[in-house]
Amino acid sequence: MQRITDLADPALDDYLRMTDVKLRSRVEVERGLFMAESYEVISRAMDAGMAPRSFLMSEKWLAKFAPLYERFPEVPVFVGAEALIEQLTGFHLHRGALAAMQRPELPAVADLLGGARTVAVLEDIVDHTNVGAMFRSAAALGVDAVLVTPQCADPLYRRSIRVSMGTVFQVPWTRIPAWPGEGIELLHEAGFDVLALALSDGASPLDQVDLGPERKVALVLGAEGHGLKPATLRTVDEHVVIPMAGGVDSLNVAAASAVVFWQRRAMLG
Repeated sequence: MQRITDLADPALDDYLRMTDVKLRSRVEVERGLFMAESYEVISRAMDAGMAPRSFLMSEKWLAKFAPLYERFPEVPVFVGAEALIEQLTGFHLHRGALAAMQRPELPAVADLLGGARTVAVLEDIVDHTNVGAMFRSAAALGVDAVLVTPQCADPLYRRSIRVSMGTVFQVPWTRIPAWPGEGIELLHEAGFDVLALALSDGASPLDQVDLGPERKVALVLGAEGHGLKPATLRTVDEHVVIPMAGGVDSLNVAAASAVVFWQRRAMLG
């Protein structure tokens, strides 16, 4: 246990300015760390083999989180008053505790695709909430792996992890070094048909697309607003659209991902 007495202590630097999204997205990657928040998320991260660097909590949470930090007796547990912790992080830590975790080394794309048959590709999804929700749907609906493009938000950012309920530690994933060119080539080399969800002329209705077990399928979903890149739409094998009613033209990308993942799972039998 280390009592917090000085917020300028360099040992606390991992927890500084937690609400600054741009800063944290850069700093956490540079330092090779990510933040896990709440008992369930920290526990899932540990069960997936992630190693903590430190813990941060107020004294009232020590008993609840003891089964977690006692698994790593060599790792510091920073303890302070709630007001002091809020001053350090920039927000009220109402889920009990934070753990600064060592960021895992991501696998190569080819290695990730080796045993997969259903893959989701998140193209430039910049909203961390959507990324987390899509990982949760991927875990629940049988997606084997997730690929994220270079400009996609970090799946290991605190908000993404929280929304995913820790399933970012459950679904194998990695970042594609270049997209769409190199990424789609790697998918084709691994035997995948690449299908893009897009509101394009000639797109096939989802319920008429062959998503059966004989196909290895990569499902590409793009950022809301401008959608998928023109280069992506030119390069994929097929365009797919979810049929809509009620004058609605599209769904939120996280909701759309759940629909298409479910349809793939249903057709696998």
